[in-house]
Amino acid sequence: MGSITITKNLKPSFVDLWFRGKTLLLTTLVGWIPLPPGQILRNLLYRIILKQIGFPVRIRPNVMFTDARWIAIDDLVTIDPSVCIDIPQINDVYLGKSVKLHQGVRISCRGQNGKVFLGEKVCLDRGVDVKVHHGGQIVIGDRTYVGPYTCMSGFGKIEIGNDCLIASHSAIYAHNHNFSDPNKKIAEQGFSVKGIALEDDCWLGNGVKVMDGVTIGKGSVIGAGAVVTKDIPPYSVAVGVPAKVISKRS
Repeated sequence: MGSITITKNLKPSFVDLWFRGKTLLLTTLVGWIPLPPGQILRNLLYRIILKQIGFPVRIRPNVMFTDARWIAIDDLVTIDPSVCIDIPQINDVYLGKSVKLHQGVRISCRGQNGKVFLGEKVCLDRGVDVKVHHGGQIVIGDRTYVGPYTCMSGFGKIEIGNDCLIASHSAIYAHNHNFSDPNKKIAEQGFSVKGIALEDDCWLGNGVKVMDGVTIGKGSVIGAGAVVTKDIPPYSVAVGVPAKVISKRS
């Protein structure tokens, strides 16, 4: 995708402020009410503010939305307390059927035209942080599990396949800071963006780091603490810093 510069959030319009205010008002009124009456009320009233809401959906108390009109929620989704879906401008967030968001999960978009797509039965465990920047995309396939306190972020595209297992404290970042000009601060030099792909049926161990531009092939296993800087062929076992293939799953 090449190199990009930092894009600041656009100033919200009157319409943006109206919808944010409506979201805040409704979530303040019924967002705190405990189960079961709170769940029934939220299923009914959140239809006013959400782009889509299926049935039944279990939205626990103290779930925060910034502007719910950009969020589509399919059937049988469960959202635990203290989840934050922070989508302040024109973006697209979809939670597929039977998605589970555990306590403290945060999904956010900065800028516009970002996309977060969670397929069926995706599970984001406690404290997972998913962030897309202006024009970025994060797509997670069906039945994939993301472990506690994993972070994924990018101006580029992160595509994770079906049936993957990502252990806790992993990090997946689809951009890199430019730093070639010593006369400028690094923060002012923008980013290079390539994108990341994690194909179906992969397992990332605890604390794995995946760098921008990497594709991890189908059925691969990455050992705990590895830093993946180059493509990994399908059905490989890779470990170390940087990660190197030590065997094949034959």
